[in-house]
Amino acid sequence: MADAQSVPLKKKLEGKVAIVTGGASGIGEATVRLFAEHGARAVVIADIQAEKGRSVAESIGSQCCSYFQCDVADEERVKSMVEWTVKTYGGLDIMFSNAGIIGSSDQTILDLDFSQYEDVMRVNARGMAVCVKQAARKMIELGTRGAIVCTSSVVAVVPVQMFTDYTMSKHAVVGLVRAASQQLGAHGIRINCVSPSAVVTPMAKKVGVATAGDVENLFGPSTSLKGVSLTAERVAEAVVFLASDDSAFITGHNLVVDGGLISMPFIQVGTKSS
Repeated sequence: MADAQSVPLKKKLEGKVAIVTGGASGIGEATVRLFAEHGARAVVIADIQAEKGRSVAESIGSQCCSYFQCDVADEERVKSMVEWTVKTYGGLDIMFSNAGIIGSSDQTILDLDFSQYEDVMRVNARGMAVCVKQAARKMIELGTRGAIVCTSSVVAVVPVQMFTDYTMSKHAVVGLVRAASQQLGAHGIRINCVSPSAVVTPMAKKVGVATAGDVENLFGPSTSLKGVSLTAERVAEAVVFLASDDSAFITGHNLVVDGGLISMPFIQVGTKSS
């Protein structure tokens, strides 16, 4: 039996052109790197974090990865980014619409701050729809049987005691995917979403989940699958599955990556990690 390290990686995205929004850090960065490992011909990092985005692109290699500064809620900017990708690399096969934010307070319904609500919905709901719209329009124009993957969250499946605006925004992502799947299927375009539970990312650190230990302490007791932890890289693997021909007959699906989570604990925003 061959050593697992000697078995070559099956390049599931050979020759594909992909855009990853929010690709400068967290799940987005992990996915950009995995797309490249799986043979993507080009991966465009769309993000507002210019220094981080350029750094990730340079670390992968300018021959197959580039950075485009983009606010996903700005439709004209997203349209320009899609046009630039096609002009530069000759096509668009995959859109991973991943960019998202979370508010800076508990955001329970009784104390809902609507300025924070509007910020969260602008990026997480409007921005997601903008990216899906512009990617799908371009794929149809090019005659591409493309794949679109969106990032939702386990909070769209499991009830939580806070983050009302964030929860609403992630339910909107699932609704978008289900509606769009019915409309885009006739064009051979698949659209799905991935809903991870807690994973250490820059956004998670804002709500007190800063280390793998924090994830285990907070979510381990409520997670039925033991002996394995969720990482950004494992979420990226789920995204590769949905973006590749391995899921050729799957559309309108919400792939929950939560290890069997049955409840969400209350997390105090700003809690220092242990």
